[in-house]
Amino acid sequence: MLGTLLLTAPAAHAADTPLRDLGTAKGKVIGTAVTGAKLTGSYGDIAGAQFSSLTPGNAMKWGSVEPTRGSFNWAEADQIVEFAEAHGQQVRGHTLVWHSQNPSWLTNGSWTSAQLGTLLDDHIATEVGRYKGRIAAWDVVNEPFNEDGTYRSTLWYNGLGSGYIARALTAARAADPAAKLYINDYNVEGVNAKSTALYNLVKSLKEQGVPIDGVGLQAHLILGQVPSTLQQNIQRFADLGVDVAITELDIRMALPADTAKLAQQKADYKAVTAACVAVSRCVNLTVWGFTDSDSWVDSTFPGYGAATPYDANYAPKPAYYGIAEALGGTTTPPPTGACTATYSVPSQWNTGFTGNVTISCSGASLSSWKVTWTYGAGQQITQAWNATCTQSGAAVSCVNASYNGTVPDGGSVSFGFNANWSGSNPVPTVTLG
Repeated sequence: MLGTLLLTAPAAHAADTPLRDLGTAKGKVIGTAVTGAKLTGSYGDIAGAQFSSLTPGNAMKWGSVEPTRGSFNWAEADQIVEFAEAHGQQVRGHTLVWHSQNPSWLTNGSWTSAQLGTLLDDHIATEVGRYKGRIAAWDVVNEPFNEDGTYRSTLWYNGLGSGYIARALTAARAADPAAKLYINDYNVEGVNAKSTALYNLVKSLKEQGVPIDGVGLQAHLILGQVPSTLQQNIQRFADLGVDVAITELDIRMALPADTAKLAQQKADYKAVTAACVAVSRCVNLTVWGFTDSDSWVDSTFPGYGAATPYDANYAPKPAYYGIAEALGGTTTPPPTGACTATYSVPSQWNTGFTGNVTISCSGASLSSWKVTWTYGAGQQITQAWNATCTQSGAAVSCVNASYNGTVPDGGSVSFGFNANWSGSNPVPTVTLG
């Protein structure tokens, strides 16, 4: 016979003030990437309540919206835009010009430079035009640089030269003059060769009068590796007269997660958020999926995961509170993980039985414990060991002995008892101690 007594803290809950409201108080838009099909139930509730901006994770990429030339599929993109509008949220369009996730008809085609330019112009006019007045910002050009700061060899660069970037921005401005236009890239969070190339590009575009409103720093980071020059880098872009957005923040760790890693992740999320808060022109901080069940990390980086602010069961992790605290929130997170007590009956005879309770912790720890339950058939404890047990009527309460109150993360302790029974010995109704 087995029964489980939960000794965990109350279920993890979000901060009293949603992240979107904390962000508003600091002049920041707090966003998340989403999957349209999941925008129901708990996923939809959290996406709508906690964030003031949504980015379609895949639904606006060229391969999604025009899988066959001239044949368009706007269903998921429309769904996300409509959800955002119903929840008073902005939408960040992602992404118009990229070397990846393009339709095969485009990547496998043999195009002259003139044809390629027309395809670029037409795609931007069609997509940006469709959502004119409904998209706050577009990631117009995505990932144009190599790590050393040279231009990435892509369909666009190879066919049109570096001028494809200015062309795309100009086309996007014509299609929706009100939308903010960004260039977005990864590994440009700190000051390095790649971010300096991006800085020089933006400076040059500004000098040429090309429409460029902002720079997106993706921020797909590794645990414990937030660049020390992040705030400095944000500030130098801001000093060019453009906005800065943290566009795709996640912080992956080697699995399995544990309390130490989750604490470091909280510190990292807090540091990134604080760097954005410190620069007035850092206007948006977007996490790339808010729950571990909707993250790209596990399939892309084998052995890594747990990268987002919520776990796979939609409970906020310490990382969530790192963001909240950097935005001025004060709610302290409940302990991560849980301790459980398992009730078992290893032996039973005509008039009595021996019971055992094992208390185990995973992702949490205890310095003392109390287990309570209520018997349903008149069972009566006669003797206990490794705990002090008292019984009043059907109610039983057992507390740790002086030597076994501590249960470490990953550890367990047990206590036992003898008891009388008559007729039946059902598993007791269990409650929190």
